[in-house]
Amino acid sequence: MRTRFRVNGADVDLDVEPRRLLVSILREELGLTGTHIGCDTTNCGACTVLVDGKAIKSCAMLAVQADGAEILTIEGLAEGEVLHPVQRAFVEKHGLQCGFCTPGMIMTSYWILSQNKDWDEQDIKKQFSGNLCRCTGYRDIIESLKRAKELARGEGREAMR
Repeated sequence: MRTRFRVNGADVDLDVEPRRLLVSILREELGLTGTHIGCDTTNCGACTVLVDGKAIKSCAMLAVQADGAEILTIEGLAEGEVLHPVQRAFVEKHGLQCGFCTPGMIMTSYWILSQNKDWDEQDIKKQFSGNLCRCTGYRDIIESLKRAKELARGEGREAMR
């Protein structure tokens, strides 16, 4: 089935088997391996990407469902060698250890910040409830999100893009 969408600002036009998952197309057809496959059951969130501005688990979406959509993956956040504020914050605040869940955590953080809401820590924890990390205990991830918000404000960014 012919499927067209934009990934990280680039137009993609593929003939896609209707039963293929978006995560598989991103990784295998487009080489965007930053989107991780962690569970295949929508439990871990390592495959989180933004589809039309909404954080989704790409292991739970058929690629054909993305027809006409704008998709943002972890690879689309940095501008060349310059890391996005969310990525820089995760480095600064040690929001990663093994790194497996990190792309999904960063994409979820990006989405949280794009909502321009003044969420308290409990609200933030709820937003991360669909992302599992087996290494950090989440404290540094939450601190990374707070730092990303500071960095974005310092760069004059209200929303994330």
